[in-house]
Amino acid sequence: MKLSPRLTTILNFVPHNSIVGDIGTDHGYIPVYLIYNRISKKVIATDISKDSLDKAKDYSKKCGLEKDIETRVGDGLEILKPFEVDTLIIAGMGGLLINEILDKGKKITDSVINFIFQPMGASDELRKYLINNNFKIIDERLAREGDKYYEIIFAQRGKSYISKDIYYEIGEKLFINKDPLLKEFIIKKIEEDEKIIGYLNLGSSEKSREREKFLQNKIEDYKEVINYYESL
Repeated sequence: MKLSPRLTTILNFVPHNSIVGDIGTDHGYIPVYLIYNRISKKVIATDISKDSLDKAKDYSKKCGLEKDIETRVGDGLEILKPFEVDTLIIAGMGGLLINEILDKGKKITDSVINFIFQPMGASDELRKYLINNNFKIIDERLAREGDKYYEIIFAQRGKSYISKDIYYEIGEKLFINKDPLLKEFIIKKIEEDEKIIGYLNLGSSEKSREREKFLQNKIEDYKEVINYYESL
């Protein structure tokens, strides 16, 4: 079974002999891979969409793995019970939505050991939530598919802090790991912000000028961390 770089990076964080809750499983590729390769003992695959979950169920049956993959239709963590899983995967959703899922499911998260997140946006807001709600970011990795970059965060419960605000935007563990994709990832962020500044220059409102100044400062921070990365 050949998986995308994004899914492969997510799966590399899953501990062996784990019991996994895959929230928003979509087609069910993650559960099937985990059971087929004997990484996990059991996976509970959930999705708010019955149609998506039916596809995941059909796929697990096709692979002969339905005995160890349980599917449940529902929103967030509400369909799990405390201590039912030791590892949670929440991937392919926005960072703010992940925050909301965690906030509503505190009874479940208190009993989980390992958390694997792959936000599709607002990763800075997700990191802020984790730090402010007794999660410790253990590791981070980047994955690239074409011109898209994905941030994968591995966390556990515990106290931690962020030493610089820029590390909410770009995970500090990526620097510690000297992630091979980090420099090009930051350069892409700079290019995206410069493009926004180009649009803002067309306007003359006070709000536009404030936004431009904010982005210019952020670009300078990005350039500074690139220099730091190259000095490691």
